[in-house]
Amino acid sequence: MTNPLGPFADSAATAAHYAAKLSFETDASDVAAALDAGLPFHLVDVRGQAAWDQGHAAGALHIPRQELADRLDELQQGIPVVVYCWGPGCNGGAKGALELATLGVPVKEMLGGFEYWAREGYPVEGANGPIHRETDPLTAPVAHAISCDC
Repeated sequence: MTNPLGPFADSAATAAHYAAKLSFETDASDVAAALDAGLPFHLVDVRGQAAWDQGHAAGALHIPRQELADRLDELQQGIPVVVYCWGPGCNGGAKGALELATLGVPVKEMLGGFEYWAREGYPVEGANGPIHRETDPLTAPVAHAISCDC
């Protein structure tokens, strides 16, 4: 029988792959921790106006993906950017990260996008102010603090 897992790379190649991956991507938990720590970065929602109004990560800046190049002056030069879009089924965050990277901006994509930000219980705002959402127990522990301890 052929191994359905396929071949495994050697550990050095695997380490290099994951080190590179982590330099391009982050997640909602790490973004929330960085915000809580007051680390300097811009959190940018690249969705359209209707999506932004429906709900977005509290503290995010709204720059629709199609406007990134024209609104680059709204981002403090030298400060890294984390972008997000709807969720794992959307590549708008990746497109936004590509656009910013080609413009010379240090950038990462927040995996899971707004969907996982909201599902994990982090602060959400809409057009009319804060929105309270229950933490989804399938995405984050619901007791005490939100952390998967990873």
